[in-house]
Amino acid sequence: MKKFLILVIGLSLLFVSCDSDDGIQNTQAFEPTDTNVTAQNFIWQAMNLWYLYQNQVPNLADDRFANNQEFTEFLQAEPNPFNFYTSLQFVEDRFSFSNEDFTTLVNNLNGISRSNGLEFALVRFGDDDDVFGFVRYIIPNSDASRADIQRGDIFTRVDGVQITGENFRELLFSDTVTYTLGLATINDNTIVDTEEEVTLTTEENLLENPILVAETFNVEGRNIAYLMYNGFRSNFDEQLNNAFGQFAADGATDLILDFRYNGGGSVNSSRLLSSMIRGTNTSELYLRQRWNDKIQAQRSNEQLEDFFASTTGAGSPINTLNLNRVYVLTTNSTASSSELVMNGLDAYIDVIQIGTTTSGKNEFSITLVDDPDNNFIFSTNRQDQINPENRWALQPLVGRNENADGFFDYTDGFAPDISLEEDITNLGILGDLNEPLLARAIQEITGVSSKRDFNVQMPAKFMTDSKMFTPLKNNMFLDKELHLK
Repeated sequence: MKKFLILVIGLSLLFVSCDSDDGIQNTQAFEPTDTNVTAQNFIWQAMNLWYLYQNQVPNLADDRFANNQEFTEFLQAEPNPFNFYTSLQFVEDRFSFSNEDFTTLVNNLNGISRSNGLEFALVRFGDDDDVFGFVRYIIPNSDASRADIQRGDIFTRVDGVQITGENFRELLFSDTVTYTLGLATINDNTIVDTEEEVTLTTEENLLENPILVAETFNVEGRNIAYLMYNGFRSNFDEQLNNAFGQFAADGATDLILDFRYNGGGSVNSSRLLSSMIRGTNTSELYLRQRWNDKIQAQRSNEQLEDFFASTTGAGSPINTLNLNRVYVLTTNSTASSSELVMNGLDAYIDVIQIGTTTSGKNEFSITLVDDPDNNFIFSTNRQDQINPENRWALQPLVGRNENADGFFDYTDGFAPDISLEEDITNLGILGDLNEPLLARAIQEITGVSSKRDFNVQMPAKFMTDSKMFTPLKNNMFLDKELHLK
């Protein structure tokens, strides 16, 4: 596997232990004289303290303001908190974001979202600005799971309107509760509309189990475990460990990790998964954090390092396969904690990547709220301490992770060892031995070539996907207790 960095993007459930004598302190002492800039004041203070690129943004400099009035006038200049937050971001920052209600963001970190259960990607086609969507998978027990639509289906219209690069956000990602998709087929690599339609309705608080498929196949006398894992969610860590317990009981000697649609999530879940693959030696380093200069100076080496685990957060012994090789299926939607697993394991075992280049998200973020006594860090135990007049939450990039070899530089993504794009004309069934990417991995494991040539008629070169329009997007979050000096 070509080495690049992996980091984490999106840390929400970070618990902080500190006291007034030794906690992290913000060096900016100015207070606004206007009570109408509460959100802007929180945003500036939090970004000045935690933002990874704080020293590269002049308006976040510790000496930016001479007095309270100058500070207040700066906050007043942009009355929209979203625009104010955006104005403070480093020009090369691709991933920081905010949300006007912290509960929405936190729910998404736990896999709870407002969704109809259809996960899809969008592709431009034709000579105009037209766009079509193709279904990647459907979340079980969702509205889409009860409708006549499945992986591989093509759609071009919403409520009779052709999807384009200009209107797709309004048609597919607005607050509309119910919409009707107009389906299409592919004839000779040409998208052809049909009269078939499917109506879908959004549900509140839909919980997605990220373990979509967990099976062991016996092929050519080898027991090959296959895990289709679509998000790192700590509330499913026990189920994940149970799946590896079954893999071990099945005598699995090889593992295929399907990360092609996994945009990230919990860093600790990535550590547990890596331990289930590699082993439970708690003296072996999994990752080392690197923050901005302010925060880094207040961390000991012990506080910056995470090691492989022997138990889950609930105390269950880790079920490990003790492998020296793993096969990973990827696309450009593979990001954050998925890349973290690849990078963390690459320091110890062979990581054979099959598919296309990953996203390259090599920074992590934390969830920040208006709770200055907790250094603005969100904690589930302190929600009553958040300023009731300001529910804004920030998810800024605050650091990078490096593996045990010190490697972290992979902003261009991990390039595959075996290149194979998904074919929109032949996506196959996830978990089926004939599904192209799975079949190619099995061929690599067994060394037995099949008659299929893996030619791709219509590569899945998508412009975006449905997960990028959730509050979580493709982010990682650090859910560990963080002790400050």
